[in-house]
Parts: sequence; C-alpha cells; structure tokens
Amino acid sequence: MNQPPLRGLVLAGGQSLRMGVDKAALLIDGRTLLARSVGLLTPLTTAVHVAIRPGQAGDELRAQFNVLLDAVSVPGPAGALVAAWQHDPVAAWLVLACDMPAMEHNALEALVARRDPERGATAWRNPDDGLPEPLCAIWEPATLARLAAVARQAGNGLVSPRAVLAAADPLLLNPARPLSICSVNTPAELHRHLETADGHKP
Repeated sequence: MNQPPLRGLVLAGGQSLRMGVDKAALLIDGRTLLARSVGLLTPLTTAVHVAIRPGQAGDELRAQFNVLLDAVSVPGPAGALVAAWQHDPVAAWLVLACDMPAMEHNALEALVARRDPERGATAWRNPDDGLPEPLCAIWEPATLARLAAVARQAGNGLVSPRAVLAAADPLLLNPARPLSICSVNTPAELHRHLETADGHKP
C-alpha cells in the first residue's frame, strides 16, 4: 500500500515564558535543542521544517533552518500543525517539540517503524494519563485536516491537539523510556532532566 510521504516538523514557536530564556537555544552536549531536534528528524523524513511564530522570522537561530510560520489565527501548537497541513496537505508529519531533550533517535525510529497510516496517527502513550502525546507523534493527513477544521470552528480560540489526536483512532505505543517524551518548561525541570538523563550532568 502506498502511504503518504513523511515530513518532519520541529515545534519551536513557544514563548518560553516559564523557562525565562529561549528553550530552542538551550545547549545540551554542545548543541542547541533546536539543532538537536532537527538532526533527529532529518534521517527519518523527506524534509524537515521548523515551525515558528511570525515574530520569530528574523531570529538568527531559527533562520538557519527551513521555517514554517504558524497559522496566525490558531494559537498554540495547533497553529504549527495547521501550517504544516496547509504547506503539504497530502503528507504525514512526524512532529517533535524542541523542548524534549531526552528524545533519542532510536525512539523516533521505532515510532516510524510502527507507523500505521490506516490509523489517524501513531503516537506515544503518556504513562501518566494514558493519553496520546501530540507533540511527538506522526500525524496522518486526514487527522491534520480534522484539526484544521476544528481550528476554523474555534475562530481564534484555543484548540487541543491532544483531544483531536485522541479522537482520531491513533495507534498508541508505550515509550521504552518515559523520560524521552517529557518536555522541560522551567529551570527546575531542566535541572531535574540533566540529573536524571544518562550521560548528562547539571
């Protein structure tokens, strides 16, 4: 069966208010989280795009990459996903938030290997609540189209990618390392990650 091509999307448009500094620019093992995320997706996809807010278009760090501007009428991560669908509505998108410093190539490779294009998405099951993790997942085209439709109905209101993903009959996989799908939003969370992650020190 021919399956939709797989593109990569790194989410890097957040304001990082709780962290106090740009999370995309944080260094782990000498690389920014943004560069690390792009590097993880590159061997697994046909092309990688970095989703950013319109106000970040002139940002030096992000300008090194192939950027997509978030859909301006859709706040939050949903705006990035809608922009990806608008850019290529026939592709599936392997989505990765740039603030998951413990994500590894092997985990993403397993996600791609287990991909079922007949399902609405292939995603990790969050071990805390059993729900899909929408910001590290393969979104199939029909599910992205559904997200765009929900966003249109919401006007400028918030849209929950997790709710749309959960309703799309996703294939949910259990992460071998739950830490890998954890995002870091505050300096304390980053410090805990560095203490816990193998090979990293605070």
